[in-house]
Amino acid sequence: MSKLVIVESPAKAKTIKKYLGRGYDVVASMGHIRDLPKSKLGIDTEKNFEPKYSILDGKKKLADELKEKAGKSDKVYLATDPDREGEAISWHLAYLLGLDLEQENRVAFNEITKSGVAAGMSNPRKIDMDLVNAQQARRIMDRIVGYKLSPFLWKKIRRGLSAGRVQSVAVRLITDREEEIRNFKPVEYWSIDAELKAASSKKTFQAKFHGENGKKVQLSSKEDADKILAEIKEAVYKVGTVKKAVRKKNPAPPFTTSTLQQEASRKLGFQAKRTMKAAQELYEGIELPELGAVGLITYMRTDSLRVSQEAAAAGEAYVKAYYGSKYLPTSPREYKTKSGAQDAHEAIRPTMPELAPADIKSSLSSDQYKLYKLIWERFIASRMANALLDTVSVDIEAGKYLFKASGYSVKFDGFTALYEEGADEEGDKASKLPEMETGDVLELKNVEGLQHFTQPPARYTEAALIKTLEENGIGRPSTYAAIITTILAREYVEREAKALKPTQLGEVINGVLKERFKDIVDVDFTANMEEKLDEVEEGKSDWVKTLSDFYGPFMESLDKAEEETKGVKIKLPEEESDEVCELCGRKMVVKSGRFGKFLACPGFPECKNTKKIVKDTGGVCPECGGKMLSKKSKTGKEYFGCENNPKCGFMTWDVPTAEKCPKCGGGLFKKKGRNGKVYCAKEGCGYVKESAEEEKSEE
Repeated sequence: MSKLVIVESPAKAKTIKKYLGRGYDVVASMGHIRDLPKSKLGIDTEKNFEPKYSILDGKKKLADELKEKAGKSDKVYLATDPDREGEAISWHLAYLLGLDLEQENRVAFNEITKSGVAAGMSNPRKIDMDLVNAQQARRIMDRIVGYKLSPFLWKKIRRGLSAGRVQSVAVRLITDREEEIRNFKPVEYWSIDAELKAASSKKTFQAKFHGENGKKVQLSSKEDADKILAEIKEAVYKVGTVKKAVRKKNPAPPFTTSTLQQEASRKLGFQAKRTMKAAQELYEGIELPELGAVGLITYMRTDSLRVSQEAAAAGEAYVKAYYGSKYLPTSPREYKTKSGAQDAHEAIRPTMPELAPADIKSSLSSDQYKLYKLIWERFIASRMANALLDTVSVDIEAGKYLFKASGYSVKFDGFTALYEEGADEEGDKASKLPEMETGDVLELKNVEGLQHFTQPPARYTEAALIKTLEENGIGRPSTYAAIITTILAREYVEREAKALKPTQLGEVINGVLKERFKDIVDVDFTANMEEKLDEVEEGKSDWVKTLSDFYGPFMESLDKAEEETKGVKIKLPEEESDEVCELCGRKMVVKSGRFGKFLACPGFPECKNTKKIVKDTGGVCPECGGKMLSKKSKTGKEYFGCENNPKCGFMTWDVPTAEKCPKCGGGLFKKKGRNGKVYCAKEGCGYVKESAEEEKSEE
């Protein structure tokens, strides 16, 4: 018997082939094999939104090979990823290979392990047309928005612009936040901090002013603070009530796609795209000594917190073996998946909890190891006991005024012995307080008033944006990374350090869409569309009607916008640079072209001077001593070259630093990557700077 199994990727094919053994041929479709054509709409809006699919460019040979293999096989199994997109790929393959949709030839693997593959192969089913239709509806809806709305933006702003349905909402969130920041007016307020010492301790502690006669008082000016400071400098500071308690701290649940991307951003500095690439590799299979190719994590596109009983038991067994029974909770934990989640798969977890990260580190790339460690620690910690904190809060009286101090100490570390969840913003850190009892008189060491101003909301980081998208029901687990990648690639948003901020282009497009196409950038409307697509997936709604309900009002808005803006052209504000045009003396402006941004003279067409945008790195050329400039290749990749080009042709991918070589005085360069070495590039020098770890080990 010859059986053909089709998956998306070669890595996945290799791992599954190992488990299936002889009699099975496992091949990869390399993702989608058919899609809507690139050059035209490809949808008949008059005939129930019938899509006109075609084989993708470059896939004709592969399609023929798959047909040939299928023709020679006794049975064909479609084993693409277990989600909407995977179901659609299987459906396209079934059409291409002439398979009967009534056949039970669709298999899905939540994890690519021996048991996971066996479970999938023993439970074949028909292709789920509700899942396929939900994917088709999303794809067609996005194509309609892109193909109908983009030409409108070309006419009104500039050619080459593109408008995406969900991406436009993400740009709006980022742009609205920027507007909040610009319009923010800081408000002054004051605090009073007292540094006190108890007789039972040599160390001082901090107490914060709370109020007067038991009521909270807000200090809005220096005068308010000075008035109280004058009255309390000579006051007796006496302990009032002392409240002690034990607080339980619960571990975070295992990861969903959203929380994994957020935590990888906070703790590892990974962008969502980088996180999902490493997660895909861990899911599809890694070659391990003695075990061979094995999938190390469950499917990484999920919004569920569910964990199988077997996995939970394996995690608890690990905790008991390595930490002891006292680190297990009194009863097994269950985490409740949020309402509205698809809950099609388990949470993201290690497939074999007994495989600790350190045991397999040598088999993983740097990114794979860091992400596996994060997933493994989060899962194991989720099976552990609560941490217990001894907390104390103290009221301190200074005449009629009240100060408060709080602190805690760890009574039992519980899950925190292994892992603690990161946070977007650091809160106030409480410290341990000395022993105090009601009536104790405290020694005042210092008291001062401190001026503060309210702060504007922070710009979104990737982690914060993904969290907001999820909370508002925008996008689904498979789309977060693609949304961010797209809005950055289109230059509607840019990164500033770790924050996302809108570009001028992004703000102009957002303004047009808000004015003319309110629904497209409306958070509630977009979230409602996601719910309607979910209803299609669940078999509760017809996909054609869902598209029809969207298409009519959308085209009305487009026709109205076209009519009301005839002859209107929106001029993008020009970003002036500090660079002076050497031909006419004007300050050059930043323009965008097919290869990215460049400098141009605003005097065009009289003056046609243009320049590349270069940035001084502070580094020194090792060949001629000129400045090292940051430049962009035609593909947009950053490299570094000497300012004296073409006379001096020195260029490098390594990052110039402002540091001088202690051996020859030349400039030092750093290899890219977190642990890249710092070295002198001057010929014949050979200096390499020791890392902090090496210096520490020598000490």
